Amino acid sequence: MKRIDIDRAIRLHNQWRRQFLNAFAGGAYADMPLSEHRGCTLELELTRQVAEGNNSILAALLAADRHFHALANEIIDLSNNGLGDSADLLLPDLNEAAHRLIAHLDDARPICGSQLTD
Repeated sequence: MKRIDIDRAIRLHNQWRRQFLNAFAGGAYADMPLSEHRGCTLELELTRQVAEGNNSILAALLAADRHFHALANEIIDLSNNGLGDSADLLLPDLNEAAHRLIAHLDDARPICGSQLTD
């Protein structure tokens, strides 16, 4: 059994966001290390916990995590299809989604710190 490591999740999502922003700023998106990144383990853990109970804080966190990764995946797909300019327009949305996700992670701290999962 393990707890969700909120601080680690925040660090990882901030790292992913910065890599997206830096890749576009440098014009080297195709060389981005996470260009094939499509999701994270936080979603898997949250999906289990949300399915086990009716917790609106965890459900909101799960929705925010899915939104963040959906935007990241859209950026990757647009860039891979030669639409880097369109992908670039989504970066402010990704940045905002990351900030919202981190706020939801902070909200979930008391729950995730005390709630054990399989």
